[in-house]
Amino acid sequence: MPVRVSRPRRTAYITFADGRVFSAPVGTPLRDYVEAATAGDDQPPAIAAILDGKLTELARAVRRDAQAELVRINSADGARIYRRSLTFLLIAVAGRCFPTAKVYVEHSITSGGYYCRITGRPPFSPAELATLAQEMAAVVDQDLPIARQEVPLLEAVALFRAAGDHEKVALLEQRRKPTLIVYKLLDTQDYFHGYMAPSTGTLRYFALEPAEEGFLLRFPRQGAATEIAPLSISPPMFAVFTEYSEWLHTLGIRNVSGLNAAIAAGRLTEVILVTEALHEQRISDMAAQIASRRQQARIILIAGPSASGKTTTARRLAVRLLALGLHPFAISIDDFFHDRAHTPRDASGAYDFESLYAVDLPFLNHTLNQLVAGEPVQMPRFDFQLGQRLPGPSVRIRPDHVLILEGIHGLNPDLLPEVDPALCYRIYVSALTQLNLDRYNRISTTDTRLIRRIVRDARTRGYSAADTIARWESVRLGERAWIFPFQERADAMFNSALTYELAVLRPLVEPILRQIDQNTVEWIEANRLLARLQWFQQTDSEHVPSDSILREFIGGSILHDYRPWPVVSGQ
Repeated sequence: MPVRVSRPRRTAYITFADGRVFSAPVGTPLRDYVEAATAGDDQPPAIAAILDGKLTELARAVRRDAQAELVRINSADGARIYRRSLTFLLIAVAGRCFPTAKVYVEHSITSGGYYCRITGRPPFSPAELATLAQEMAAVVDQDLPIARQEVPLLEAVALFRAAGDHEKVALLEQRRKPTLIVYKLLDTQDYFHGYMAPSTGTLRYFALEPAEEGFLLRFPRQGAATEIAPLSISPPMFAVFTEYSEWLHTLGIRNVSGLNAAIAAGRLTEVILVTEALHEQRISDMAAQIASRRQQARIILIAGPSASGKTTTARRLAVRLLALGLHPFAISIDDFFHDRAHTPRDASGAYDFESLYAVDLPFLNHTLNQLVAGEPVQMPRFDFQLGQRLPGPSVRIRPDHVLILEGIHGLNPDLLPEVDPALCYRIYVSALTQLNLDRYNRISTTDTRLIRRIVRDARTRGYSAADTIARWESVRLGERAWIFPFQERADAMFNSALTYELAVLRPLVEPILRQIDQNTVEWIEANRLLARLQWFQQTDSEHVPSDSILREFIGGSILHDYRPWPVVSGQ
């Protein structure tokens, strides 16, 4: 066909991942395409889309042809957008119903939700919470738009100063970009870090419930889509978050702008020293509890999700136990793996090393009982290159020895069914961050762990950031299956989060993240993390102590080669 003069096309085509193509006039919102593509399907609602490799809000106008992939509310990105938009719905409706109340979103809960509290008035009563939930549901039924506007930064600062939102003003005064995205719902204009749903109609899966001194904003857990899990309140977990809040109060740091101000004022060394001292105090307390039960507690089980700092916690605890006259003996659960040929496989047919049953449980139980009984035992050593368990050294321990087992399955009751439970002391370790951007822009504990792991994997394993990000969802699935359900069995919980760590990690992780190909799906996650890190004033690691948990990830740990070993050898 010959080339001929043509007029500009007035339609734009969107091709979805299943091959279907939809067209509409140029400038049509992406939401309209998505509604046409999902009409009549029985899948969870779509709340965003990946348009030509970029995560995109459905309110955006489509001005050219593109490839699209749906982002549903049960995906990682979809769940984040849903929770963020639901938080905005809560803030906007609470502002209309209870004008004097300032809502703070403090931390997440395991069964799906955020713990919130208010200032400016007494806590909401059950009746007031019921009213708030009804008003939120009414706004959902109206399917009101969540309007997006890019405004000059100075105009945004003036907006929040007039509203009396001093925390947001302090945060934005440290921002370098000249503009800010502001969202509007009902009478509320606000900034939220990350993308939003196009309207309130998607946000129908939620509940409000009283808890402690505040209330819970409940929502489906990732993967559950539309179901809210039965409520599971963890008093020990709440105590850990309360403790961390007290730590922040001790440091005089309420949020990220407070940390940045401390760094600018030359107080970083003080922040590091006090934070590390609080960690040491908590580890010492756990060691004292174990020592007080020295006639009974012979096996210490340390569990927690990936990049929570379990290894350093175990070694620092071992040092404290030595100072109290006990002799720790570290045992790696990995050395009790089945030979590769007998390792269970996951649904895709790959070896499932996260499974509890990758461990030879009868052999582990028998070995621990022999050790506690004071019998000589030949320890195993797993060769990961060969995929085989080989004979290791022979040992015999005394009554003043305690065994330390660190691994993801430490709290699982099926790990040691043949060992007397009274012999065990269980510790749950996680980086339970509570240093947020402002009153309700949270910093996810999962994000902190992912950033830690990216830095460590690049330094110790040669993995790229793309490699780590690609594996992360699989790691998270393993955590949800094998770790989180058992955290309530812990005798002690240790929060390994460090107030200052993202300021130190930022200059280390940014170059690694920027190496990711921007045309890959991993770049979406990397770009999100980079945007979050931009709020932190970066600093170097010069004053991070050599035994800090952070050293496990950035290097330079004095504990790197330390492994507690029995002083009595086998005969």
